[in-house]
Amino acid sequence: MRGFNKEKVASLKNAFVLSEERKSMFKMKHKRKLMRRLAAFGIVALIVLGTLLSTLVSQTGNLNEKKQELAEAKQSLAELKQQQKESEEELVRLQDDEYIAKLARKEYFYSEDGEILFNIPEDEEKVNDTEQ
Repeated sequence: MRGFNKEKVASLKNAFVLSEERKSMFKMKHKRKLMRRLAAFGIVALIVLGTLLSTLVSQTGNLNEKKQELAEAKQSLAELKQQQKESEEELVRLQDDEYIAKLARKEYFYSEDGEILFNIPEDEEKVNDTEQ
C-alpha cells in the first residue's frame, strides 16, 4: 500500500454510498443548527446575566445609601432623646418656685423688693464657651 493514491480510487455511486452521504450532510446541518441555537442561548444568557449584575450593583448602592440614612437617623434620634431628657428635667425644675425666681432674676433682671441688681459683663472666654 505504499503507493496508494486517493485520486486513483473511484467513488461508487450506489444506494448505500448515497445514503451515507445524506446522513453525513444531515449530521453537519444538524450540528450547525445546534451551534446556532447554543450561540443564541449563550447571548440571551449573557444579556440576562448582565441585567442581573446591573440590578445587583444598583441595589447594593441603594442599600449603602439606606444604611447611611439609618445611621444619620439613629444619631438624630439619640440627640432628640437627649434633648427630650433635658426638657423633662427643665420641666421638673420649673415646678420649683425658687428655681423660677432665680431664672427670672438671671434672664429678665427681675428683683425682689429692696434688692438691687448689678449687671456684670461675663468674661469673653466664658461667653464663647456657652455659645458653642
